[in-house]
Amino acid sequence: MINVKEILKRKGKEVWSIVSDAMAYKALEIMAEKDVGALMVIDDGKLVGMFSERDYARKVVLKGKESHQISVSEIMCKDVVCVKLDSSVEECMTLMTEKHIRHLPVKHDDKVVGIVTIGDIVKQIIAAQQDTIGHLESYITGGFGG
Repeated sequence: MINVKEILKRKGKEVWSIVSDAMAYKALEIMAEKDVGALMVIDDGKLVGMFSERDYARKVVLKGKESHQISVSEIMCKDVVCVKLDSSVEECMTLMTEKHIRHLPVKHDDKVVGIVTIGDIVKQIIAAQQDTIGHLESYITGGFGG
């Protein structure tokens, strides 16, 4: 079974982050520039939260606040759910479904080493299904020797 380590090997370990005292507008600029839906909030090398488009929409836009005047720390999710390098695709999918989240920071030895998104998980599931279909088609057509 494929695990988080394998996913990060394919997609890379690059992560985008912001500090908690930055303004929400700055976070939005970074997210737009990097074409991502969330940023890890890291202070002094420690993961302290996640800032997502959903947080912004619900805690700034819908409440009539200004993104230039509200800090990331005021609206970020502080209860961050993380996974490990050996976590399975199924574990990630379960966490994302149960917690209603789309981004899972990956930690190793208490340090952030990557991030897995719902898109990464869906791509992996599709690839696994295509592989299974290929094997079944080969078996049906006699491609496995015999």
